[in-house]
Amino acid sequence: MEVRAFAEQVLFSDSLDQKLRPVPDELTDHLPGACVDVQEATRPENLRIAARRTAPAMPKPSALSDPARRAIAHHILANHELQALEVMARMILKHPEAPREFRLGMAAIMQDEQRHTRMHVERAGMLGLEFGTLPVNGYIWRKSIEFTCLMDYLATLPLLFEGRNLDHTLEFAGYFETAGDERSAALMRVIHRDEIHHVAFGLEWLRRWKSPDESDWDAFCHHLRWPLRPGKARGHVFQREARRAAGLTDDFIDRLEQADIDDEPA
Repeated sequence: MEVRAFAEQVLFSDSLDQKLRPVPDELTDHLPGACVDVQEATRPENLRIAARRTAPAMPKPSALSDPARRAIAHHILANHELQALEVMARMILKHPEAPREFRLGMAAIMQDEQRHTRMHVERAGMLGLEFGTLPVNGYIWRKSIEFTCLMDYLATLPLLFEGRNLDHTLEFAGYFETAGDERSAALMRVIHRDEIHHVAFGLEWLRRWKSPDESDWDAFCHHLRWPLRPGKARGHVFQREARRAAGLTDDFIDRLEQADIDDEPA
C-alpha cells in the first residue's frame, strides 16, 4: 500500500472503521503525488467537529470512580488520538516533497494512532458509551491548519501535544488505578511507551531540519504558533526520565520543567 493511499483512506473515509482499518501489507512511498491541502477531514456524521465549547470537558480525577465518567474520558481521548491521526495524514498529503524516510516514519506512527484510537473506543464501549454519542472538539485539527511548514508540525504535534502526553498518560493511569480500573490504567501505560517513540521521531527531524546554530529549545519555541507555548508541553507530574528516553537534552528538559504549566483545556 502506498503512503499516500493510506493518508487518503484516513482523511477521506466517512466510516470510522475505514479510518482505523489496519494497513494490509508493507507501506511504500513510490508515488507521493501532488500537494493537497485538506482543510477539513471527512468524518461520519456523529463524529463531525462540534461548535466550540459544546463538547464535554474532561471529567475531574475525583469523578473517575464513576464508570460513566471514565467512559467520557475515554471518549474524549479517542477523539484526541483520531485528530492526531488525521493531522498526520494531512501532513503527508500536503508535503509530498518530504523525504521518503520521514513519510514512512510518519505512516508508522499513524498506525500507532489508529491502534490508540481503537483502544479508547473499545474501552469507552465496555464502560457503556459508544464513540460518537457525545459531541467532539477539533482543537488539534484547528491548530494544524495554522502550520506553515513541517517544522511547525514537529514543534506542535510530536514535541508539544505528544510531549505533554508523556505526563498525561501516566497521570491518567494513576487516576484510573485509584478508581479501581486496572484495564484503563494499563491502556494508558501502553500509550505512554508509544509516545516516547513519537516524541523521539519529532525530535530527530527537528534536529535534522533546524539551523545548525539554533538549539533544540529555540527551534521548538520558534515554531510554536501563539497561543501555544512551552508550558502546554507538560503536565502536572513531570516525567523527566521519559523525556530523556525520547532523546531530549537535559537543558531542554530543565527549561520545560521550569515553564509555567498551561492548564487551558484542549
